[in-house]
Amino acid sequence: MKASRMFQAAAKTFWVASTTSREILSTIRHYCKKTPTTLRVSEAVSGAGLDTNIKVQGWVRSVRPQKTHLFLHVNDGSSLQPLQIVASSELNNPSLTFGCAVEVTGTLKRSPHQKQPVELEAHQIQVVGECDPVDFPFKIKERHSLEYLRQFPHLRCRTNAFSSLLRVRSEATTAIQSYFKKNGFVQIHTPVITSNDCEGAGELFQVEPSSPESNEDENFFSVPAFLTVSGQLHLEVMSGALSKVFTFGPTFRAENSQSRRHLAEFYMVEAEVSFTESLEDLTKVVEDVFRSATEHVLAHCPEDVDLFHKHVTPGHRETVDSMMKKRFPMISYTEAIDILNRSSEKFAFPTNWGCDLQTEHEKYLVKHCGNIPVFVTDYPYDLKPFYARDNQDHPEHTAAAVDLLVPGVGELCGGSLREERLDLLRARLEEAGLEETYSWYLDLRRFGSVPHGGFGLGFERYLQCILGVENIKDVIPFPRFSHSCLL
Repeated sequence: MKASRMFQAAAKTFWVASTTSREILSTIRHYCKKTPTTLRVSEAVSGAGLDTNIKVQGWVRSVRPQKTHLFLHVNDGSSLQPLQIVASSELNNPSLTFGCAVEVTGTLKRSPHQKQPVELEAHQIQVVGECDPVDFPFKIKERHSLEYLRQFPHLRCRTNAFSSLLRVRSEATTAIQSYFKKNGFVQIHTPVITSNDCEGAGELFQVEPSSPESNEDENFFSVPAFLTVSGQLHLEVMSGALSKVFTFGPTFRAENSQSRRHLAEFYMVEAEVSFTESLEDLTKVVEDVFRSATEHVLAHCPEDVDLFHKHVTPGHRETVDSMMKKRFPMISYTEAIDILNRSSEKFAFPTNWGCDLQTEHEKYLVKHCGNIPVFVTDYPYDLKPFYARDNQDHPEHTAAAVDLLVPGVGELCGGSLREERLDLLRARLEEAGLEETYSWYLDLRRFGSVPHGGFGLGFERYLQCILGVENIKDVIPFPRFSHSCLL
């Protein structure tokens, strides 16, 4: 009898537990059905979450109220293409304007229209951040020029053109990092603050404490310190132990220029390769980086690139396709001067052997070679910094240096073999009065030195080249140049 009661009690307990579990599971299923899945606009547009309850968050790009329905385009920056929202006119309210931030919940459905694959049938629209369309500097039906957008560095990311630029810039960064990783390069974080002037041009920003308590007669670092103009010398240090190294970061030049080609702060891709005595080894890496990054961008940002090629620089896609189909030719500096002197073009700057190539010369050479990138090698020795390798080819006397010239921009990349011969390097530093300053650099040649070389590629100029953007200030989020440092 006692055993029977115990069995009944256990059975009842089991039944209650099972019932409770079923109720919990039922509640969870009900909750999951009611709770929308948050998707990015790019995911929703691609069809993810079709016929399910979803939520998107973004900014309104267009508002079209009708008698019974309300149509919105919402974008969150994940793609150029917005998501169309279809709602009852009852969900409209005065705060729902161009530029405002919203959260929209509804069911994602296939669209009956060919212009968009899907649309969101909204159940709820919440305005998260209001936007006064009268005061907002961008208007819904106007296509603003890049020059106009430049006036609003804090707002221009809200436009299609600049958000496309930022996505292209992000993908290009990923592609460059990926190329170096796949090809055995080690990334080095070179310092932003340095005591070196790599370029030797004196165009430096000096770093000093802003505190009024600091002693003006003493340097914070005990030596004069500057914002870096290049990570090259630090990469050369690392190339004494790691045969392939690169860096990708900001560099600074105190050039008093507001031209379309110059910035005070910009990004550089720099690499050093040990155990090489050939400029061709360097040019191969440069060309491979260019092609790899461009192929990646064209494959992953087709709509963003097309926006520039159709609306900013119509016809530029043909130039890009031509660059990708042909190998980059190589000419010497001497051949380049001969081409310039034989042309009928009237140049503003001289084209004598020994003169530095100016932008007008570089662009002419690019057109002469078929409007594709061209390498120019073996520049006059006196035009290049102390670290460039002496070709010892008197009477011309050239250095083993190379520049890559590209359509629409001119010089994109500069590099050289480095002078690894201690006696020649010491003699040149003595001549420039820099032997003591660069005694550590001479040490690199005294202890296990090897033939090596490297290059630096301007990232913003690369973006100008593939997108066809004329002004370098339009391919960087926050441009810094003389007399301008907004934000």
